[in-house]
Amino acid sequence: MDDLVHQAMAKWPNVPDCYGWLGLDARGDWYMRDDQAQALGSFTQSKGSRLAHEKLIAFIGRNYESDKQGHWFFQNGPQRVYVELEATPWVWRLQPDGSIQSHTGSIARMQRCIVDEHGRLYLDTEQGFGLVHTQDVLQAADLIESGLWVPQEVPASELPKRFGYVRSPQQANGLK
Repeated sequence: MDDLVHQAMAKWPNVPDCYGWLGLDARGDWYMRDDQAQALGSFTQSKGSRLAHEKLIAFIGRNYESDKQGHWFFQNGPQRVYVELEATPWVWRLQPDGSIQSHTGSIARMQRCIVDEHGRLYLDTEQGFGLVHTQDVLQAADLIESGLWVPQEVPASELPKRFGYVRSPQQANGLK
C-alpha cells in the first residue's frame, strides 16, 4: 500500500466505507459506477464507465486488498472502496514465457488449476484466486494438454466459499 495512503488513514481514521462505486470485470478492467449505473442494477447488469487513466489504474492496483471476510477493496486514502467482482478478485494473464501476471501487474505462482462446469479456467496462486483471461485460454489449453497443468473440477457456485472471496460486498452487507 502507498505511504500516502497509510498517512491519510492515520490522519482520518473514521472515514465511512464506500460500496457499489467500483467494479472489476472478468477481463481485469476497472469500472466506475456512478449513481445512474448503480440504479440500473448490480455490476453484472450495469458496469458503468471503464477506467482508462493509466496512473489511476496503477494507484488502484497498488492499493487493492481484501479484508478478513473476503471482501476486496481499494484503499483510496482514508476511505475503503469495496469492489464489486464480476468473477473473481484476480484476473490472470499468461505471459509468453509461461509466467503468470495479475491484472494489477504483479507476478504470481500457480498452486493449482481449476475448471468449472462452464469450462472457465481459474488459477489459485500465493496471491489468491482468479480467472484466466479469455485471451489466454488457448495458451493455457496447451499447458493442460502437455500435462503441466492438471485442472480440478469445481462447480462455479462453490468457488467463492472455497477460495474465500465475496463477489458483492455491497450485497453481502445488505446495502442497495
